[in-house]
Amino acid sequence: MKKILLLLLIFTFVFSCKSDKKEQEVVKSDVTTYYLIRHAEKDRRTKTMDPQLTEVGLKRAENWSKVFKDVSFDKIYSTHYKRTQQTAAPTAKSKGLEVLSYDTENLFNEEFKTQTEKQSVLIVGHSNTTPAFVNAIVGKQEYSQINDSDNGKLFIVTIDDGISSVIIEDHNE
Repeated sequence: MKKILLLLLIFTFVFSCKSDKKEQEVVKSDVTTYYLIRHAEKDRRTKTMDPQLTEVGLKRAENWSKVFKDVSFDKIYSTHYKRTQQTAAPTAKSKGLEVLSYDTENLFNEEFKTQTEKQSVLIVGHSNTTPAFVNAIVGKQEYSQINDSDNGKLFIVTIDDGISSVIIEDHNE
């Protein structure tokens, strides 16, 4: 009799744990959150169209990974340029994710929206593409180009039940 009671208690415990986990997953998956940043400081001494980050920029990229240490990203996107890839790399490495590319000419299209729906996503862009991406997500022309000296602005766009909200944080030192 004791064995049957013990087995019943174990079964009840295991079943209740699985049930709670499913409920938590459903709650989490109802919200889409986009974290959008501009690339870190680029090397302006070179005339190339695709410069690398400076030492300061590399430090900022590492700092972004610390800022995002408690964020569970599902995906990380960047343009194909070295400076955006280098900015995304430390966070991607810390999360065990690859950096995916997005099309700067076709921001937040239906395919991108579908592929990122109900996920937490980091998007690394440029002074013009980052606010344009935010505008495309919220469906309004609300945010203008980022000042060329500003490499620390973070836009957090949350979509919950079709309603979007934007938080802007300044991470400039």
